[in-house]
Amino acid sequence: MNVGKTLRILTACYSRNLRLRQRFSSKNVLHFRLAIVQPNAGFRYLHLTSKRLDYPGHSKITFPALSPTMEMGTIVSWQKKEGDQLSEGDLMCEIETDKATMGFEAPEEGYLAKIILPEGSKDVPVGKLLCIIVQDKDDVAAFKEFSADEGGAAAPPPASEPSKEPPKQEAQATQAPAQPLQEAPAKGDRLKASPYAKKLAGEQGIDLSSLPGSGPGGRILAADLAHASSQAPTPSGAPTAEYTDIPLSNMRKTIAKRLAEAKSTIPHYYLTSELYIDKLMDVRKKLNALLEKEAKKTGEKPQKLSINDFIIKASALACLRVPEANSSFMGNFIREHLGVDVSVAVSTPSGLITPIVFDAHTKGVATIGYEVALLAAKARDGKLQPHEFQGGTFTVSNLGMFGSVDHFTAIINPPQSCILAIGAARRKLVPADEESSEEKYRAVTSLHVTLSCDHRVVDGAVGAVWLQHFKRFMEEPITMLLWGTAGMDKKRD
Repeated sequence: MNVGKTLRILTACYSRNLRLRQRFSSKNVLHFRLAIVQPNAGFRYLHLTSKRLDYPGHSKITFPALSPTMEMGTIVSWQKKEGDQLSEGDLMCEIETDKATMGFEAPEEGYLAKIILPEGSKDVPVGKLLCIIVQDKDDVAAFKEFSADEGGAAAPPPASEPSKEPPKQEAQATQAPAQPLQEAPAKGDRLKASPYAKKLAGEQGIDLSSLPGSGPGGRILAADLAHASSQAPTPSGAPTAEYTDIPLSNMRKTIAKRLAEAKSTIPHYYLTSELYIDKLMDVRKKLNALLEKEAKKTGEKPQKLSINDFIIKASALACLRVPEANSSFMGNFIREHLGVDVSVAVSTPSGLITPIVFDAHTKGVATIGYEVALLAAKARDGKLQPHEFQGGTFTVSNLGMFGSVDHFTAIINPPQSCILAIGAARRKLVPADEESSEEKYRAVTSLHVTLSCDHRVVDGAVGAVWLQHFKRFMEEPITMLLWGTAGMDKKRD
């Protein structure tokens, strides 16, 4: 090999390396490790890893997506502090998602070297650097001054210089001079104003006699009223309205976004029915007495069945009879669900959430009541897990417990096709059924329900049939015992 050529190559490499060393500080120089994987599978590929020379090996933990719809969140609290040892699965911090407050667990063993996002950090986007984990406790001190912009974080691209465009020539079109405002007419002179200006002045309470006009001969035009409104002084004694701006929580942002989309994209229609639930009230009374008797034997607090427990059960059975109401619109197809998972709307301090009673068609009203009470308590405490509120095939929203709502309409929870709105139960008089009865009227317990349907999935007649079955189950609760759930879909008449 030519010795002179070799020396020239080595000299060029040394000069290039020297320029690079002068260009980058030691803090910014990256150390690369190149691994060549052997072609055991018949191919080769390069795996490139990097780390900074002044930081030991570490893992970067990014802000997680704890629900399918989560785009950002808030760090409620840190359960670990810098320097603490971590085991895989340890609770590191609590994060408020778009649905609830959930715990984030350590993905690996090690030591928490640096917390990048402190408690109270709001609107943190998914994927942002959350913390640093190291394997050796001695490496924790090296990250004391670590920031999100260091340790291999990609530097932002340099701002491009604004393009130097030649100044545009001003338009040379000569504009006509603005018509000067004529002075207001003196008292006793005839008022000149267009009919439309007079109409607007009467509506806005503007005195035209003190207003100069810009029309021909000082005629007052409608545009002059706008000028007068903007120039009108504000009375010094006018009270100023006070208000408070309340920041949106992540849950409230999600509720606003999803319901606005649902209302604007789903073709809703509504069906209302009145139920007489006296027989159901009698059954409920007997079952509650039985539960109280059983509770005395065990010394436990007796469970109380609510009307809503029967509503959930009847809704699930009606969905089996009319599977269109237990379906989802998926864009290019309709998905018919085999089981009925009833979402129950629960109001919490943070907003509305819908925990799910899974396979409600297979459960008794006591089991349904127990699960609803447990889920509602967890929802109000912000402790629901994702699997407890994600999904659902049919929704029940009950405002009857407030006593002030007779009936209302609810917005469908996509991709579901139906939601049932429940009002308050009322005692009322209705004409007696039997002509031979001595009493012309009888007292009944009335309940109004409204079914919201997605017309893309459930036609009007189909929704009416669903309400027919639901009404029968509620007014004759014993009919819920007639068929097993496996054969309910065959009884659609």
